[in-house]
Amino acid sequence: MFIIQLKFSDNQSLAKDFIKDHKAWLQTWFDKGVFILSGSLKPAAGGVIIAVNVNKTEIESIVFEDPFVIENVVKPEVIELSPSQCDERLAFLLD
Repeated sequence: MFIIQLKFSDNQSLAKDFIKDHKAWLQTWFDKGVFILSGSLKPAAGGVIIAVNVNKTEIESIVFEDPFVIENVVKPEVIELSPSQCDERLAFLLD
């Protein structure tokens, strides 16, 4: 499992120009079962994605296809997580 943190760069003002493509990129990976959650960092600091079913090399490749990353709107950080305990509602994440 991976947590992808996308922090706005100094080019944050360009986000409006690439948001449609960024959302399409997100949806592609939700549809493929890789992304299971995404959302905004508050206040207006960027975003976070949780990804599963891929290895480190694969997720890094996916992240660098994000239009926001390509256009330097955000700076990505990929954090690998091996969950060991969770609420029963999230037990599927331990598989």
